[in-house]
Amino acid sequence: MGTLYLVPTPVGNLEDMTVRAVRVLKEVDLIIAEDTRTTGILLKHFEIKNAMWAYHKFNEHQTVGGVIDRLRAGENVAVVSDAGTPGISDPGFLVAREAIKAGIEVTCLPGPTAFVPALVASGLPCDRFCFEGFLPVKKGRATRLEALVSETRTIVFYESPHRLVKTLGQLAGVFGADRKAAVCRELSKLHEQIHRGTLEELCAFFAATEPRGEIVIVVEGVEEGRKTQGNSRRKAEQRDGAEDGREVAGL
Repeated sequence: MGTLYLVPTPVGNLEDMTVRAVRVLKEVDLIIAEDTRTTGILLKHFEIKNAMWAYHKFNEHQTVGGVIDRLRAGENVAVVSDAGTPGISDPGFLVAREAIKAGIEVTCLPGPTAFVPALVASGLPCDRFCFEGFLPVKKGRATRLEALVSETRTIVFYESPHRLVKTLGQLAGVFGADRKAAVCRELSKLHEQIHRGTLEELCAFFAATEPRGEIVIVVEGVEEGRKTQGNSRRKAEQRDGAEDGREVAGL
């Protein structure tokens, strides 16, 4: 049997690509990529000419069987996402799980990911943290936040630029306006910025400054022994339902 490699790729700066990652991508029989156009630019830069398949959230269930068949036949396959480590809010988990079920060796290379530098650079405690990734866009969003009200660990979210102000306002409403946080955007890129302050301050800043690029939000946990005032799960679910109604109405 072959080996499945999960290969991290730069979140911005191409110099973050490791020597080992380049070697593995050159040696495998097949590269499965979230977006072959994006990965094609990376492969061209490093003069890698291996075969490539598209493998993304819209086709992974249909594609995974063929990938497993090739691994069973003795071929080595590498998984890459558009940026960062596959499986972290990107395709990669499903094929890794199926390979493990099939008794195929799975190796994940260490390398770039957005949330680790954001967490460390935030200035908030990073000895204990929880990674939440992207919040639900519609139903379940308020309920998810309500479940984190008493979380004492630092909390890490991913967010898109056009939802950032709305999300910061929701975080302030649920966690408290004075909760410390950091918004990290375009990490490792030319226009990298890290803004630190309270959730209220950050919400006001980005309401006046159009955010762009990939964004990580890092929020401090609630102090031990102190519960943040929050609404009940029932009220959170009511807010989710009301928000769904506004989405349907086009508001």
